[in-house]
Amino acid sequence: MTEDILINVTPFETRVALVEQGAVQELHIERSIQRGHVGNLYLGKVVRVLPGMQSAFVDIGLERAAFIHVADLRQNRSERSQGLPVTPIEKLLFEGQPIMVQVIKDPLGTKGARLSTQISIAGRMLVYLPYDPHVGISQRIDSEHDRAQLRERVMRLMKKDEPGGFIVRTQAEGATDEELEADCQYLRTLWVRIQEKLKTQPAPSLLHADLTLPQRVLRDMVTPNTSSILVDSRTVTQELTEWASSYTPSVVDRIRHYSGERPLFDTANVDEEITRALSRRVDLKSGGYLIIDQTEALTTVDVNTGGYVGGRNFGDTIFKTNLEAAVAIARQLRLRNLGGIVIIDFIDMEDAGHRQAVLAELEKALSRDRTRVTISGFSQLGLVEMTRKRTRDSLAHQLCEPCPTCQSRGNVRTPRTVCYEILREILRESRQFNPKEFRILASQAVIDLFLEEESDHLAILGDFIGKPVSLQVETLYSQEQYDIVLI
Repeated sequence: MTEDILINVTPFETRVALVEQGAVQELHIERSIQRGHVGNLYLGKVVRVLPGMQSAFVDIGLERAAFIHVADLRQNRSERSQGLPVTPIEKLLFEGQPIMVQVIKDPLGTKGARLSTQISIAGRMLVYLPYDPHVGISQRIDSEHDRAQLRERVMRLMKKDEPGGFIVRTQAEGATDEELEADCQYLRTLWVRIQEKLKTQPAPSLLHADLTLPQRVLRDMVTPNTSSILVDSRTVTQELTEWASSYTPSVVDRIRHYSGERPLFDTANVDEEITRALSRRVDLKSGGYLIIDQTEALTTVDVNTGGYVGGRNFGDTIFKTNLEAAVAIARQLRLRNLGGIVIIDFIDMEDAGHRQAVLAELEKALSRDRTRVTISGFSQLGLVEMTRKRTRDSLAHQLCEPCPTCQSRGNVRTPRTVCYEILREILRESRQFNPKEFRILASQAVIDLFLEEESDHLAILGDFIGKPVSLQVETLYSQEQYDIVLI
């Protein structure tokens, strides 16, 4: 299945869309003032050790202190692999200690970045592990013969007296020995430069920044199925071509500058797709629809038949809707970059064969996802439980912010509820103060209700407290906002 990569570049933002058969499958956005930190290496300083949580906070120069757990310390790696008790974090770290760390998760919401001391540096074909002397193979390479052959070829590249090891990436399939050797040499040279910086830089400081988004696209997203990489900036096209000539020569001929009259993203309706990806509802072609809700703890997906009645019977209608939904859900997870726990509420199916077929369709659709996914199958309540690795903010968190009116609740109090709250507040204040008049400042909807349906209650209150109550519309107030002015 062929795919195209579109790279839209502006001075303030770079956007990347992966388009497969005319449909957008993935979106990546990097803003010049909000570059991601995953993969970056820092010389940090331990600012606090928390024995009770077996974790520590490390200052790496970002706005919030980053977080490291005892499980992410490489000193405990051998103990964990052998099933032995790990050394407590308070015996490994102390306040003020300089420490080299790598960001493995960007800051999410109110949480700081997550760190690890198990350093890994990614290249095109290989990932260099300076502290881990073994050769691993990507799980996406299924053939045992290919895995064994790749392991043997990489082990031949390793020097006997050199520490460290490698993980062979999926892109290494079909690579020549010269390409593997070049990638290996590039990673070794990069590690030497990082170590030299480590000796001279103060803590906290950046030792190595990961590649820019367009460069990461060439390194991580391009596959043999990628037919073209279109870039709408002539400067970035030239930079990518030069970079690819050195590190990924096989993709140079696919990089092209887009100079059409229409904006690049308009050719694949990417902006419309972004708008739809920020909506709760996703319509299916059959007439069914999904409702996707993202919360702090998990993401829920609810499947509904909607207007679809095309099956031969009710069970067939449900089955076909769920099959279509499984493909759509896998695409939406990639498109929205939803991570963590995901709970899918498919329409209830009595037939066990239908449930297995829907699960198989979901697994097949998710197999194209570059992010690690684990599916637990149907629970006793008929829900599909799964996890998707989360390393950066979702699309909604990148492009949106909490609603200032409802404070992210997703609803607001009705005008009538606000009216009654105001009446109670006036009653309380009348017992403490003795003004000449109470004036209500509120939104148009609330004032209209006081003038119409709630006018009797307002008059009763005025008679009871013995004070006049006047009304004033504040057009800038939200429905829940109000003030009571004592005159």
